[in-house]
Amino acid sequence: MVQQPPVSHSPQQPSMLQTHPQQSQPRQQAAEMEKIYSLVQDLSNPASSETRQEALLELSKGRESVHNLAPLIWHSFGTVAALVQEVVDIYPYVNPPTLTATQSNRVCNALALLQCIASHPETRSLFLEAHIPLFLYPFLHTTTKSRPFEYLRLTSLGVIGALVKTDDSDVTSFLLSTEIVPLCLRIMEIGSELSKTVATFILQKILIDPIGLAYICHTYERFSHVAMILGKMVSALGKEPSARLLKHVVRCYLCLSDNPRAKEALRQCLPDQLRDSTFAVFLKEDNSTKRWLSSLLKNLNLPDPGMVEPRNLVLS
Repeated sequence: MVQQPPVSHSPQQPSMLQTHPQQSQPRQQAAEMEKIYSLVQDLSNPASSETRQEALLELSKGRESVHNLAPLIWHSFGTVAALVQEVVDIYPYVNPPTLTATQSNRVCNALALLQCIASHPETRSLFLEAHIPLFLYPFLHTTTKSRPFEYLRLTSLGVIGALVKTDDSDVTSFLLSTEIVPLCLRIMEIGSELSKTVATFILQKILIDPIGLAYICHTYERFSHVAMILGKMVSALGKEPSARLLKHVVRCYLCLSDNPRAKEALRQCLPDQLRDSTFAVFLKEDNSTKRWLSSLLKNLNLPDPGMVEPRNLVLS
């Protein structure tokens, strides 16, 4: 499972929201829900930026423990518009890149609540129909490597990752109508390890869907771009290994091998590191990746090196 990005640069503080329905007494539950309703109302309060900032922080930290927070936010008057406004307000600090850690923390808290909406079955389709993911794409275009920008990209990827986790073809179709594939490919090439992992996971989920696989393999240009980036990643992983990133890269190749034309091309361009025993040490500890790689080589009618001692492996 892909690790979720943090929503704050600062040390985690206890949330004011501690909702445990099975353990709380009815009166305590009612008091906690009143607090939640008040915080949600504070999100759409234009009078005080500090009040909204505090509500963003508390709700983002407590979002996992609040049942049906996503529908509550979505159906509360002005709340989603306020979250989108938090996102848009950051645009001037993205280019030129002047984003501070405090600004990044705040918008990442808003993005965490948008991720909550994207994950919920009652609000996911509404989230897509409103085209809200498009507001996040300017953040995915950024290349500045400072921590505030890295957290911004990572949390934005987390929202898209929450959408594709559902294995919903409507989500795939929507994303393919946008520029998400080239954006993910660029992050896979130049991002941090964690950003690369989430971006590769998104590509993997798109390829798992027959609609996504057909789209990527429809033209040689699309397929070759994906294959080129995956090949560069395998080469880099041979020098600086990452088991979790390798898992998603191998799964992407396996999905591509289900397409007849892509299968023929992969027989010629599959990286040598996946044909030999370069990653044998990591495969010993990861049965799922080992199984996917074996299936990939079988699909391509290539010999499986098995668990031979690795060659030319550089550990960092």
